[in-house]
Amino acid sequence: MAKKGTNLVIVESPTKAKTIKKFLPKDFVVVASMGHIRDLPQTAADVPAKYKKEDWSRLGINVKKNFEPLYIVPKSKKKVVTDLKKLVKDAEIIYLATDEDREGESISWHLLELFDPKVPIKRMVFHEITKKAITEALEKVREVDLNLVRAQETRRIVDRLYGYTLSPLVWKKIAYGLSAGRVQSPGLKMIVEREKERMIFVKAGYWSIKANLLAKKKPLEARLTKVDGARVAIGKDFDQHTGKLIKPDGVYLIDKKKADTISKELKKGNWIVESVTERDNFSQPAKPFITSSLQQEGNRKLGMSARETMRVAQKLYENGLITYMRTDSPNLSSEAINAARSCVESLYGKEFLSEEVRQYKAKSKGAQEAHEAIRPSGSEFKHPDKTGLIGKEKALYDLIWKRTVATQMTKAHKRSMSIKIENGKYNFTANGSRIIFPGFLRAYVEGSDDPDKALDDKEVILPELKAKDKLDMSDILPNEHETKPPARFTEASLVQRLEKEGIGRPSTYASIISTVQDRGYVRKEGSALIPTYTGIAVIQLLEDHFSDLVDYGYTTKLEESLDEIAEGKQDHLKYLKSFYLGKKGLKEVVDSKEKGIKPEISRTLRLPQIKGKIDIKVGRYGPYIIQKSGKEEVHASIPEIVAPGDLKAENIDELIELSKKGPEPIGVHPETKENIYCLSGRYGAYVQLGEKSDENPKPRRASVAAPLTPQTLTLEDAVRLLILPRDLGNHPDTGKVIQANKGRFGPYIVHDGDFRNLKAGTFDVYEITLDQALLILKEPKVSSRGATIYKEFDRHTKTNKKITLYDGKYGLFVKYGTKNLGIPDDQRKPEVVDKWKQKDVEKFIKASGKE
Repeated sequence: MAKKGTNLVIVESPTKAKTIKKFLPKDFVVVASMGHIRDLPQTAADVPAKYKKEDWSRLGINVKKNFEPLYIVPKSKKKVVTDLKKLVKDAEIIYLATDEDREGESISWHLLELFDPKVPIKRMVFHEITKKAITEALEKVREVDLNLVRAQETRRIVDRLYGYTLSPLVWKKIAYGLSAGRVQSPGLKMIVEREKERMIFVKAGYWSIKANLLAKKKPLEARLTKVDGARVAIGKDFDQHTGKLIKPDGVYLIDKKKADTISKELKKGNWIVESVTERDNFSQPAKPFITSSLQQEGNRKLGMSARETMRVAQKLYENGLITYMRTDSPNLSSEAINAARSCVESLYGKEFLSEEVRQYKAKSKGAQEAHEAIRPSGSEFKHPDKTGLIGKEKALYDLIWKRTVATQMTKAHKRSMSIKIENGKYNFTANGSRIIFPGFLRAYVEGSDDPDKALDDKEVILPELKAKDKLDMSDILPNEHETKPPARFTEASLVQRLEKEGIGRPSTYASIISTVQDRGYVRKEGSALIPTYTGIAVIQLLEDHFSDLVDYGYTTKLEESLDEIAEGKQDHLKYLKSFYLGKKGLKEVVDSKEKGIKPEISRTLRLPQIKGKIDIKVGRYGPYIIQKSGKEEVHASIPEIVAPGDLKAENIDELIELSKKGPEPIGVHPETKENIYCLSGRYGAYVQLGEKSDENPKPRRASVAAPLTPQTLTLEDAVRLLILPRDLGNHPDTGKVIQANKGRFGPYIVHDGDFRNLKAGTFDVYEITLDQALLILKEPKVSSRGATIYKEFDRHTKTNKKITLYDGKYGLFVKYGTKNLGIPDDQRKPEVVDKWKQKDVEKFIKASGKE
C-alpha cells in the first residue's frame, strides 16, 4: 500500500514497472494496469443491466448518439481496478507512463476517465527504458493527446462495426461461427489470391545443360546459355497460365531429345575461352529494424511467428534492453549512431567503420508515432553475450544488435567474374564472385524468402583465365526442369505484402496472421500459409457482394484517415458517420444486399481448376465434393490435408471412387475373419478392420499413405497396414508395453508416453524388434524442435501426467503432459532447476495455471 502523498506512476505491465522503478526516485510508487482496464463488451453477459434492453447494447456502440461506445471493466480486471483506485486516492501526483503509441495513449485516457483523479496528472513518454530517457520524460511531461486517443477509439469502433455487421451475415450464408474483419479479411484475400494463382498455374518442362570443365587442372562449372546466338529458355520464359513460351521466337527451348543430341556434339568439340570480364560491386547494409522488418527477419532467421517476435520484443523493451518495438521509422538518434560506431571500432576495427554517418528516413508517408528504429537501448549498446539473456530473448536481441551495428559499417566490396566459353555453335557461361572486403557482412546478412537469392552471398572462386585459353571437359550433365507455381506466403512475405499495400499498421500484422489461423481460414504447412476451403468461401462471398470492403485501396485509405485523425486533420465523428451511415456506408451496403445473397451459392466454391459436373462445397463438417450424373449425386469429403490449390482431377476421382464403394469390404482378414474396409477421413484414406458398433466402438484403423492409393490397394496391403500398432514387448525397467505405429507425421515407437520417430532408412516399423526399440529409447530424446531431455521427474501426483524438463533451442522448459510450459527468466538457469524436486516442479505447474 502506498503512503498518502506519494508520486504514483502507472504503466502497463509488472516487468515494465520493475524496470522503470530502478530509474525513479525512492518516493515514487510504480504499478501496472495490466494493459487496458476498460473495453467494449465481448458478450451479452458483459452488458450492464440498465443497457440490456437497448437495441445497440450487444454492439456496444450507441450509433444514434454520436457513436458513443459502451465501456465496461472486464471481470478479469475488477481486482486490478480496485487496487488502482486505492492508490490513485492516496496519490499526490499521478504520472501516466504507458507506451508512446495510440494504444498506450488510450490506456492512459481510460485511467483518467475511470478514476477522475483530483490531483495533478502528468503524461510521460519515452521510447526506451534507460535512466537518461526516464529522467528526460519526467522533465518533459505533457497532457494526454486526445487526437491519438480519438484515432485509437475510432479504429476500435470501426473494427467493431465491421465485424458485428458482416460476421452475422457470413454465419447465415456460409456457416455459424465464421467472421469477417476490417484488416483480417484483406489479409486473408492475399493468401486466397495466391492459392488461386497456383490453381490456374500450368506446368512446363525444359532442359538445361551443365558442363564440368577443367581449367589448368582446376574445376570449372559452366551452363549452356546460347545455341546459334539464341538464348536458352529457362523458367521465367514460360507463361504460368498456359505453360507455353511467352516469346517462342526469342529463345531456344531444349527438350530431352535436343539435350541428348547437344550432349553428344559437345563431347566432340573444343572448349575455348571467349572472354573474361570482372566487375566490382558494392552493397549497403540494411536499414535498422522497424516493426515489419523485425517480424520478417524473426520469421526467416529464427523461425519465430510474427506474434512470437512481438511478444519477445515487448519483453526486451520492458526489461530496458531495446527501444520501443512498434515503430514505422528507421531513424537513429545521434546517441544510437555514436553507440553503434563505437561498437564497430572496438569490435571490428577502424577499417570496418563507414566514413560517413548513415542516417535513415521512413518511406511510408503515414509512419505513425515515428520516433526511432528498434535498436539496443542507451548510449552504450550492451553486447548480446553480456546481457544475461538466453533462448529466444537472446536470439532476437542478437539480431537487433547486429542489424543496428551493421548500419554504421563500410559497404561490402565484391568482385564478380563472368567467363564466356565457346564450343562450336554452343555458348556457355561460368559466373563467380569473391569478397574483396566484407564490410558490414562481417556483422549481419539480411535474410531472404528466395533461396536462390540467399546463395548470391556465397563466394564462388573461378580460376584465373584469359581469352583463347583451352579447357578440358570432365563431364556433360543434362538436367530436366519443371516450372514451379507461385510460392505460397510465409509469415515474413505476408507481412512484407501487408506493409506494401498499406493494410493495417505494425501493431496489427501479428494479429492478422494469428486471427486467420485461429478462425480456421488458414493453416500452416511448414512455413507456408495455406487457405482452407472455408477461408476461400468467406473471401468469395465478400468479393461477390462487398468487393469495396476487401479492396486493398479501400483499406489503405481507411488507415490514412485514422492517421489524419491522430494528427488532428480529420474529425473522427464525421468520419464514423460517413463510414457507417453514409450513402455508400457499411450499414446501407449490407442492408441492401443481404436478402439477395443465396446460401447455397455462397457455400459452393468456384475453383478454376474444377471442370465438369463437379461442385466443391463447404459444410458443417468441412469441405466436400458433389458429382452429378443425371439425377444421381455422389458426395465425398475432402481430407483436410488436400490444399485447395493441390486439388486435381485425380484426387477427385479417388475420393469419388471411395465414396461410391461406400462401406463395401475389400476382403476378409485371414486371421480374424473380419471385413476390411477402405474409407476416407479428415486426413485422407484409411483402412478399417471390422465394423464400428457398441461392442467395438474403436475398430483398428491404419492410414493409406503414398505410394499406396485406394485404387491400387490390395487385400495383402491392407492386412499389412493393419498390423499396426504392433506390441513389441514390455520394457524391462517399467514392465510397460512398447508399441510401433504410424502416425500423421510418420512411423514411431512409444513407451509410457515417450514417442520416438523412426527416421527414414533406419528401422522398418513393420519389422523393428524389442531390442532395437530399447536401444532407441536409451538415446537422449531430441524433439522435433531439437530439444533434449535435461531432467525427468515422476508423474504428477494428482493428474498422473508425465513431467519432463527439456533443454531446447531457446533454453529450459517444462513439458507437462502435452503442454510446453515456459520458465521465467529468474528461474530458467541450470543452477536453479538442478535443485528442483518433485514438489517444486508441481508447484511451478500449479502456478502456471495449466495444471
